[in-house]
Order: sequence, then structure tokens, then C-alpha cells
Amino acid sequence: MKLNKEWHLKHKMPTNATLDQRIEWHLQHLIHCTCRGIPEKLQAEMKKRGIKIPASKSH
Repeated sequence: MKLNKEWHLKHKMPTNATLDQRIEWHLQHLIHCTCRGIPEKLQAEMKKRGIKIPASKSH
């Protein structure tokens, strides 16, 4: 798994992020960085909401 340091520096998770902000951040993270996946609890919430989890891009 490769860290996209540049993306991480420009896209910090907001302090006290809401659930919606966390979901959006992790979806963007999955597209731009392969250092880790989406936490299981967020995946479950996304499934409940009908949000599809895209396949991550490898660098």
C-alpha cells in the first residue's frame, strides 16, 4: 500500500468531522491514495445509505 503524501498534506480530515464529512473524505482518499482502506464501521454505514464504495486506484 502506497501513501500519497502530497494528497494527505492537502486534504486533512476535519477536526471533529461529521459522519458525512468522514464518508466523503474516505471516498476521496480511496480514489487518491492506497495507504489504507475504509474502516469497517464506515463501510457498514455507507452500505446502509446505499453509497457504493469504488475500487481504489493503484499508484
